[in-house]
Amino acid sequence: MTPDNGTHQAPDGTVYTVQGPTYRSDIEWIVLIHGVGMQHGVWAPQIEALSSSHAVLAYDMLGHGGSPMPPECVNLSDYAAQLLGLMDHLGIAAANVVGHSMGALIAIEFALTHATRTLRLAALNAVFKRTPEQRSAVHSRAAELHRLGTQATIGSTIARWFGDPVPDALQQAATSIAGYLRDIQPEGYARTYDLFASSDEKHAGQLHRLCMPTLFLTGEYDANSSPEMSCAMGREARHAIVEIIPGERHMMTVTAPKAVNYSLSRWLGTSTQNTLNLRGSSD
Repeated sequence: MTPDNGTHQAPDGTVYTVQGPTYRSDIEWIVLIHGVGMQHGVWAPQIEALSSSHAVLAYDMLGHGGSPMPPECVNLSDYAAQLLGLMDHLGIAAANVVGHSMGALIAIEFALTHATRTLRLAALNAVFKRTPEQRSAVHSRAAELHRLGTQATIGSTIARWFGDPVPDALQQAATSIAGYLRDIQPEGYARTYDLFASSDEKHAGQLHRLCMPTLFLTGEYDANSSPEMSCAMGREARHAIVEIIPGERHMMTVTAPKAVNYSLSRWLGTSTQNTLNLRGSSD
Protein backbone atom coordinates (compact mmCIF):
# COMPACT_ATOMS: atom_id res chain seq x y z
CA MET A 1 0.00 0.00 0.00
CA THR A 2 1.47 3.36 -1.06
CA PRO A 3 -0.66 6.41 -0.21
CA ASP A 4 -0.78 9.69 -2.08
CA ASN A 5 1.61 12.43 -0.99
CA GLY A 6 0.53 13.98 2.30
CA THR A 7 0.31 13.24 6.03
CA HIS A 8 -1.19 9.95 7.16
CA GLN A 9 -1.57 7.68 10.18
CA ALA A 10 -0.64 4.00 10.12
CA PRO A 11 -2.79 1.36 11.87
CA ASP A 12 -0.45 1.44 14.89
CA GLY A 13 -0.92 5.21 15.21
CA THR A 14 2.39 6.29 13.66
CA VAL A 15 2.07 9.64 11.88
CA TYR A 16 4.00 9.89 8.63
CA THR A 17 4.28 11.68 5.32
CA VAL A 18 5.27 10.44 1.89
CA GLN A 19 6.59 12.67 -0.86
CA GLY A 20 7.98 12.19 -4.34
CA PRO A 21 7.19 9.74 -7.15
CA THR A 22 5.82 7.00 -4.90
CA TYR A 23 3.84 5.53 -7.79
CA ARG A 24 6.99 4.47 -9.66
CA SER A 25 8.21 0.95 -9.00
CA ASP A 26 11.72 1.76 -10.23
CA ILE A 27 12.31 4.53 -7.66
CA GLU A 28 14.25 3.88 -4.46
CA TRP A 29 12.74 4.85 -1.12
CA ILE A 30 14.43 7.03 1.50
CA VAL A 31 13.33 6.91 5.15
CA LEU A 32 14.10 9.91 7.38
CA ILE A 33 14.18 9.42 11.19
CA HIS A 34 14.32 12.60 13.28
CA GLY A 35 16.12 13.21 16.57
CA VAL A 36 14.77 13.35 20.10
CA GLY A 37 12.39 16.25 20.67
CA MET A 38 11.65 16.77 16.98
CA GLN A 39 8.94 15.75 14.50
CA HIS A 40 9.00 14.62 10.87
CA GLY A 41 8.60 18.22 9.65
CA VAL A 42 12.15 18.99 10.70
CA TRP A 43 13.26 17.17 7.55
CA ALA A 44 11.57 19.70 5.23
CA PRO A 45 14.85 20.79 3.52
CA GLN A 46 15.82 17.17 2.85
CA ILE A 47 12.33 16.17 1.70
CA GLU A 48 12.26 19.05 -0.77
CA ALA A 49 15.68 18.18 -2.18
CA LEU A 50 15.36 14.40 -2.29
CA SER A 51 11.74 13.91 -3.36
CA SER A 52 12.46 14.95 -6.94
CA SER A 53 14.42 11.75 -7.49
CA HIS A 54 13.29 9.41 -4.69
CA ALA A 55 10.19 8.38 -2.82
CA VAL A 56 10.63 9.87 0.66
CA LEU A 57 9.06 8.65 3.91
CA ALA A 58 9.37 10.73 7.09
CA TYR A 59 7.56 9.90 10.29
CA ASP A 60 7.17 10.81 13.96
CA MET A 61 9.03 8.39 16.21
CA LEU A 62 7.30 6.95 19.27
CA GLY A 63 6.42 9.61 21.84
CA HIS A 64 6.80 12.45 19.34
CA GLY A 65 4.41 14.48 17.21
CA GLY A 66 1.21 12.55 16.64
CA SER A 67 2.67 9.06 17.14
CA PRO A 68 1.83 6.87 20.16
CA MET A 69 3.75 6.78 23.42
CA PRO A 70 6.67 4.34 23.75
CA PRO A 71 6.47 1.72 26.51
CA GLU A 72 7.80 2.75 29.90
CA CYS A 73 10.87 0.51 29.62
CA VAL A 74 11.49 1.28 25.97
CA ASN A 75 14.58 0.19 24.06
CA LEU A 76 15.97 0.75 20.58
CA SER A 77 14.34 -2.39 19.23
CA ASP A 78 10.91 -0.82 19.90
CA TYR A 79 11.78 2.13 17.66
CA ALA A 80 13.21 -0.17 14.99
CA ALA A 81 10.01 -2.24 15.13
CA GLN A 82 7.97 0.93 14.57
CA LEU A 83 9.88 1.55 11.33
CA LEU A 84 9.59 -2.08 10.23
CA GLY A 85 5.83 -2.00 10.78
CA LEU A 86 5.52 1.23 8.82
CA MET A 87 7.51 -0.14 5.88
CA ASP A 88 5.38 -3.29 5.90
CA HIS A 89 2.22 -1.18 5.95
CA LEU A 90 3.42 0.82 2.94
CA GLY A 91 4.74 -2.20 1.07
CA ILE A 92 8.33 -0.92 1.04
CA ALA A 93 10.62 -3.90 0.52
CA ALA A 94 13.85 -2.02 1.22
CA ALA A 95 14.89 1.61 1.70
CA ASN A 96 17.79 3.95 2.20
CA VAL A 97 17.60 4.72 5.92
CA VAL A 98 18.71 8.11 7.27
CA GLY A 99 18.69 9.03 10.96
CA HIS A 100 19.70 12.16 12.84
CA SER A 101 21.01 11.97 16.44
CA MET A 102 18.59 9.63 18.26
CA GLY A 103 17.27 8.77 14.81
CA ALA A 104 20.79 7.68 13.85
CA LEU A 105 20.80 5.16 16.70
CA ILE A 106 17.45 3.83 15.47
CA ALA A 107 18.71 3.70 11.88
CA ILE A 108 21.78 1.70 12.92
CA GLU A 109 19.65 -0.63 15.04
CA PHE A 110 17.33 -1.18 12.09
CA ALA A 111 20.18 -1.83 9.66
CA LEU A 112 21.81 -4.33 12.00
CA THR A 113 18.60 -6.27 12.63
CA HIS A 114 16.96 -5.89 9.21
CA ALA A 115 19.83 -5.83 6.74
CA THR A 116 17.73 -7.13 3.86
CA ARG A 117 15.40 -4.13 4.26
CA THR A 118 18.25 -1.57 4.24
CA LEU A 119 19.76 -0.48 0.93
CA ARG A 120 22.10 2.12 2.44
CA LEU A 121 22.51 3.63 5.91
CA ALA A 122 23.25 7.25 6.86
CA ALA A 123 23.92 8.15 10.50
CA LEU A 124 23.89 11.93 10.94
CA ASN A 125 25.22 13.52 14.15
CA ALA A 126 25.37 10.11 15.79
CA VAL A 127 26.63 9.41 19.31
CA PHE A 128 29.13 6.64 19.94
CA LYS A 129 31.21 5.69 22.99
CA ARG A 130 30.87 8.95 24.90
CA THR A 131 33.77 10.02 27.10
CA PRO A 132 33.11 10.00 30.86
CA GLU A 133 32.66 13.78 30.68
CA GLN A 134 30.20 13.55 27.78
CA ARG A 135 28.29 10.77 29.51
CA SER A 136 28.05 12.76 32.74
CA ALA A 137 26.78 15.80 30.86
CA VAL A 138 24.04 13.96 28.98
CA HIS A 139 22.85 12.17 32.13
CA SER A 140 22.74 15.54 33.89
CA ARG A 141 20.56 16.89 31.08
CA ALA A 142 18.25 13.88 31.37
CA ALA A 143 17.92 14.44 35.13
CA GLU A 144 17.26 18.14 34.55
CA LEU A 145 14.53 17.27 32.07
CA HIS A 146 12.77 15.14 34.69
CA ARG A 147 13.29 17.70 37.44
CA LEU A 148 12.38 20.91 35.61
CA GLY A 149 10.22 19.72 32.72
CA THR A 150 10.52 20.19 28.98
CA GLN A 151 9.66 23.88 28.78
CA ALA A 152 12.33 24.90 31.29
CA THR A 153 15.08 23.20 29.27
CA ILE A 154 14.31 24.63 25.83
CA GLY A 155 16.62 27.61 26.26
CA SER A 156 19.65 25.52 27.19
CA THR A 157 18.93 23.07 24.36
CA ILE A 158 18.77 25.84 21.76
CA ALA A 159 22.00 27.37 23.11
CA ARG A 160 23.76 23.99 22.88
CA TRP A 161 22.54 23.34 19.34
CA PHE A 162 22.87 26.82 17.84
CA GLY A 163 25.23 28.81 20.07
CA ASP A 164 24.77 31.34 22.85
CA PRO A 165 23.78 33.83 21.73
CA VAL A 166 22.20 32.37 18.62
CA PRO A 167 23.82 33.99 15.54
CA ASP A 168 21.51 36.28 13.58
CA ALA A 169 21.71 34.03 10.54
CA LEU A 170 20.38 31.10 12.57
CA GLN A 171 17.57 32.88 14.43
CA GLN A 172 14.83 31.61 12.12
CA ALA A 173 16.04 28.01 12.30
CA ALA A 174 16.40 28.20 16.09
CA THR A 175 12.86 29.57 16.43
CA SER A 176 11.50 26.74 14.31
CA ILE A 177 13.31 24.09 16.35
CA ALA A 178 12.19 25.68 19.64
CA GLY A 179 8.63 25.37 18.36
CA TYR A 180 9.01 21.62 18.00
CA LEU A 181 10.38 21.41 21.54
CA ARG A 182 7.44 23.42 22.92
CA ASP A 183 5.02 21.08 21.14
CA ILE A 184 6.57 17.88 22.45
CA GLN A 185 4.84 15.07 24.35
CA PRO A 186 6.58 15.57 27.73
CA GLU A 187 6.54 11.94 28.84
CA GLY A 188 7.42 10.60 25.40
CA TYR A 189 10.30 13.06 25.19
CA ALA A 190 11.59 12.11 28.64
CA ARG A 191 11.44 8.36 27.98
CA THR A 192 13.18 8.75 24.63
CA TYR A 193 15.84 11.07 26.03
CA ASP A 194 16.62 8.62 28.83
CA LEU A 195 17.22 5.92 26.22
CA PHE A 196 19.29 8.29 24.08
CA ALA A 197 21.44 9.14 27.10
CA SER A 198 22.25 5.49 27.78
CA SER A 199 22.61 4.00 24.28
CA ASP A 200 25.94 5.36 23.01
CA GLU A 201 27.64 1.97 23.46
CA LYS A 202 24.71 -0.13 22.26
CA HIS A 203 26.32 -0.81 18.88
CA ALA A 204 29.96 -0.91 19.95
CA GLY A 205 31.63 -3.98 18.47
CA GLN A 206 28.72 -4.57 16.06
CA LEU A 207 29.29 -2.04 13.30
CA HIS A 208 31.48 -4.45 11.34
CA ARG A 209 28.24 -6.32 10.59
CA LEU A 210 26.85 -3.42 8.57
CA CYS A 211 26.93 -4.80 5.03
CA MET A 212 25.53 -1.78 3.18
CA PRO A 213 27.15 1.51 2.11
CA THR A 214 27.15 3.58 5.31
CA LEU A 215 27.62 7.32 5.72
CA PHE A 216 28.68 8.83 9.04
CA LEU A 217 28.15 12.57 8.81
CA THR A 218 28.44 15.22 11.51
CA GLY A 219 29.38 18.86 12.09
CA GLU A 220 32.83 20.15 12.94
CA TYR A 221 31.59 21.85 16.11
CA ASP A 222 29.09 19.26 17.32
CA ALA A 223 30.60 18.56 20.73
CA ASN A 224 28.08 15.88 21.65
CA SER A 225 27.98 13.99 18.33
CA SER A 226 31.56 14.78 17.59
CA PRO A 227 33.74 14.17 14.52
CA GLU A 228 35.78 11.79 16.70
CA MET A 229 32.66 9.68 17.20
CA SER A 230 31.89 9.51 13.48
CA CYS A 231 35.51 8.61 12.70
CA ALA A 232 35.44 5.86 15.33
CA MET A 233 32.26 4.41 13.82
CA GLY A 234 33.77 4.64 10.37
CA ARG A 235 36.77 2.61 11.47
CA GLU A 236 34.50 -0.18 12.71
CA ALA A 237 32.14 -0.32 9.71
CA ARG A 238 33.58 -2.00 6.62
CA HIS A 239 31.68 -0.03 3.94
CA ALA A 240 31.89 3.40 5.55
CA ILE A 241 32.14 6.95 4.33
CA VAL A 242 32.96 9.56 6.99
CA GLU A 243 32.32 13.23 6.27
CA ILE A 244 32.52 16.30 8.50
CA ILE A 245 30.74 19.52 7.54
CA PRO A 246 32.96 22.49 8.43
CA GLY A 247 31.69 25.03 10.93
CA GLU A 248 28.43 23.22 11.73
CA ARG A 249 26.81 22.06 14.97
CA HIS A 250 24.18 19.49 15.88
CA MET A 251 21.26 20.83 13.84
CA MET A 252 23.14 20.99 10.55
CA THR A 253 20.19 19.46 8.68
CA VAL A 254 18.41 22.81 9.10
CA THR A 255 21.38 25.19 9.38
CA ALA A 256 23.37 23.78 6.44
CA PRO A 257 20.81 21.87 4.36
CA LYS A 258 22.66 22.31 1.06
CA ALA A 259 25.83 20.73 2.46
CA VAL A 260 23.89 17.89 4.11
CA ASN A 261 21.83 17.26 0.98
CA TYR A 262 24.96 17.21 -1.16
CA SER A 263 26.52 14.56 1.09
CA LEU A 264 23.31 12.53 1.01
CA SER A 265 23.08 12.74 -2.78
CA ARG A 266 26.64 11.42 -3.16
CA TRP A 267 25.91 8.62 -0.68
CA LEU A 268 22.77 7.71 -2.62
CA GLY A 269 24.96 7.33 -5.69
CA THR A 270 27.14 4.64 -4.10
CA SER A 271 26.62 1.17 -5.51
CA THR A 272 25.07 -1.59 -3.42
CA GLN A 273 26.03 -4.33 -5.88
CA ASN A 274 29.27 -5.31 -4.16
CA THR A 275 27.58 -5.83 -0.82
CA LEU A 276 24.40 -7.63 -1.80
CA ASN A 277 25.98 -11.04 -1.18
CA LEU A 278 27.01 -9.94 2.32
CA ARG A 279 23.52 -9.10 3.51
CA GLY A 280 22.24 -10.99 6.50
CA SER A 281 19.01 -12.93 6.69
CA SER A 282 17.81 -11.75 10.08
CA ASP A 283 14.35 -10.73 8.83
